[in-house]
Amino acid sequence: MPLGWDEHERGVARLRESYAALPPGAPVRLAKRTSNLFRGRPEPGTGLDVSGLQGVIEVDGDVAEVQGMCTYEHLVEATLAHGRIPLVVPQLKTITLGGAVTGLGIESTSFRSGLPHESVLEMDVVTGSGEIVTTKPGDDLFDAFPNSYGSLGYATRLRIELEPVPAYAALRHVRFDDAATLAGAVARIVDEREWAGERVDGLDGVAFSPDELYLTLARWTDEPGPTSDYTGQQVYYRSLQQRTTDRLTVHDYLWRWDTDWFWCSRAFGAQHPLVRRVWPRRLRRSDVYWKLVALDRRFGIGDRLDRRAGRPQGERVVQDVEIPVARLAEFLEWFDRDVGMRPVWLCPLRLRRQGEDRPWPGYPLTSGTTYVNVGFWGVVNVGPEAPSSPRNRAIEAKVTELGGHKSLYSEAFYEREEFDRLYDGAHLARVKAVHDPDDRLTDLYDKVVGRR
Repeated sequence: MPLGWDEHERGVARLRESYAALPPGAPVRLAKRTSNLFRGRPEPGTGLDVSGLQGVIEVDGDVAEVQGMCTYEHLVEATLAHGRIPLVVPQLKTITLGGAVTGLGIESTSFRSGLPHESVLEMDVVTGSGEIVTTKPGDDLFDAFPNSYGSLGYATRLRIELEPVPAYAALRHVRFDDAATLAGAVARIVDEREWAGERVDGLDGVAFSPDELYLTLARWTDEPGPTSDYTGQQVYYRSLQQRTTDRLTVHDYLWRWDTDWFWCSRAFGAQHPLVRRVWPRRLRRSDVYWKLVALDRRFGIGDRLDRRAGRPQGERVVQDVEIPVARLAEFLEWFDRDVGMRPVWLCPLRLRRQGEDRPWPGYPLTSGTTYVNVGFWGVVNVGPEAPSSPRNRAIEAKVTELGGHKSLYSEAFYEREEFDRLYDGAHLARVKAVHDPDDRLTDLYDKVVGRR
């Protein structure tokens, strides 16, 4: 149930009180333990109390007022009750709306609706100075906020667009034998919004090998019919290879990747039929796996198992990158040869905002250009050089060479000068100086790269 405005104001008051209680000049950050980041972050401690900012305020037709720390799981629950969904719903349930806006998000509707921040009509941001600023598209703070990762402040309220949605998603899994042909199909679908005469409402894919790649075309529909369930014994990503058509409820389609964290649950044995039968369904979700990863990183479990098995030392390679569709085949060919990790996720994207060459300065994708997000998550056994992260550094260099961009939710290794060039650090610094004059919020470079 929506919280209503009175409850929201109480949450804001609690936030203001926690800011006032910070020691003079102390760093400003969130007092929260959960995170979807795959890079280091400070241990939780004294910080901004956002415990009262985790819900939906109201849903009114095609617009929703949402608190910044509301997860998409709770947001979708509230909007589906009205037959609507956000224009872009990132694929993992515990991603927050504010997190997707300041840290970017993407999903299968991004080929037509862009990124989550592009459907935000207005938002309130608590800045480093403690002020809560209302900002709209076209304002310096609003336009610099995407990809700022809390270096400009934190969203406390967002007014977002919604779209009507029917009960089901009818799926077609289309196989391609090479990346170049798939890339051509992506370009055509983005331009025409259809394939083989049928409307396409959602578009993503998986590359299993250089000669086995799939695009999944989703069409919203109210046509009745049987639906599949991938929250039980069946694993969604395997179905792409096993059937050409499918049908899911819209709810299950939105969360099709969460049950197995794409395919990453296999690292924990959760896809083994016997393990799956005894692993409670309520614990088959991405945030549970994330906690297991955190334990692995804390105690070095994976490294110990590699040593015991005689495998070379592993390098964690967890990245999402945007590659221009015209260079996708080139990137995947290089990736297979020099990194060697499969499957990888493919999610086409075109910015919604038009009329400017690079309308979002902090993540300067080019307006009118189709990109494909390539997501790859796992460990590559590289040997004793693993601590220097050679594969991650090579990926960063290749993405830049091909005119692409890299998401910053995971570790980054850029030198400061290159980082500022790629992510318009000068512009970000100017906006930060206005809203955080005492520099109490961590600088973006220091936050995502650190002083290496």
